[in-house]
Amino acid sequence: MPPPARDAVTEVRGAVRRALLPHRGAPVLVACSGGADSLALAAAALAVHDEVHAAVVDHGLQDGSADVADGVVARLTAMGARARVHRVEVRGPGGTEAAARTARYAARRAARPHPAAPVLLGHTLDDQAETVLLGLGRGSGARSMAGMRAWDEPWLRPLLDVRRTATRAACAAQDLPVWDDPHNADPRFTRVRLRHEVLPLLEDVLAGGVARALARTAAQLREDDEALTAVADDLLGRAATGEDLALDPVAAAPPAVRRRVLRAWLLAAGVTSLTAEHLHGADALAARGPDRTGPALPGGLELVRARGRLGVRPAHWAR
Repeated sequence: MPPPARDAVTEVRGAVRRALLPHRGAPVLVACSGGADSLALAAAALAVHDEVHAAVVDHGLQDGSADVADGVVARLTAMGARARVHRVEVRGPGGTEAAARTARYAARRAARPHPAAPVLLGHTLDDQAETVLLGLGRGSGARSMAGMRAWDEPWLRPLLDVRRTATRAACAAQDLPVWDDPHNADPRFTRVRLRHEVLPLLEDVLAGGVARALARTAAQLREDDEALTAVADDLLGRAATGEDLALDPVAAAPPAVRRRVLRAWLLAAGVTSLTAEHLHGADALAARGPDRTGPALPGGLELVRARGRLGVRPAHWAR
C-alpha cells in the first residue's frame, strides 16, 4: 500500500538530507528524466540543499524525446534548479540498453558543475531488488549480486531504502507532473519483465517482503565483498613484482581471495572486458603448475606462467 502523501514527502526528503550531509558546501547535480523517482529526488534536493543543478539526458530514441526533455528542464527550472538538456548519441556494443546507459552516464559525469559535486541518481529499493535478480540470473558471482552502492564516486543514490510507491506519492503530494517513459513498460527489456512479471510473482508466492529481502541480501554481499577485497588488495601489494605476479603467496590463498587478486592485477595490466571464463582460466594457471602458457585474454594478450611468476604477454610472445 502506498504511504500517505505527506509521509512520502518527509521520507524522501529525509533520505536525501542524510545522503547529502557529507557533501555540504558543494553543489549537487541531479540526474532527472522527469519520471517519479528522479523528479521526487530533485524536489527533495531543492528542499534541503542550497545549490542544485539538474541534467536531463535526451537519448533521441523516441519520437518527441526532445520536446519531453525540454519540458522536464522547464519544470525543473521553475522549481529552482539550474537545469539543462544533454543530447547524446546511443551507439556501441551491448545492445540499445547498454549503449544508452553508457551514453547517459558519460553525459552526467561531464555535466558536473564542480569536481566535488556528487551526481544524485534516483535508484530506489525496487531498482536494487531488480539489480540483484539480474546479477543472480547472470551467475557472475557475489559482486554482481551486491547491487548498487549508495556512494560510488561521483554517483550518489539517496533513495536505495525508499520504495517506488513513495516517490510517486511524493510527486502527487507536491503536484509534480510525472512523465512515464514508454521504455519502462516495454517487455523487450529484461529489467522491465523483472519489474512487471517476476518480482510481482515472487511477492505473491513468498507472501511479500521480497524486494526488501533482496536489498538486504545485496547489502550483506557487499559487506562480504568489501572484506574479501581488502584482504586481496593486501595480498596483491605483497605479490606484485614489477609487471608480474609472484605465485607463492597467491597460490596458497583461498579461491575467493585469489580470484580477486587476479582480477585486480589483470585490470591494472590493461586487460579489459574480463569474463568469468577468463578469470577461472587465470585462476587454474595460478593455482597449479607446471610452467606453461595460459588462456588467451582480450586485446591479443595471454597469460604465461614461468619461474614462479605469472605474466601478461602479447599472444605471440611464447611462440
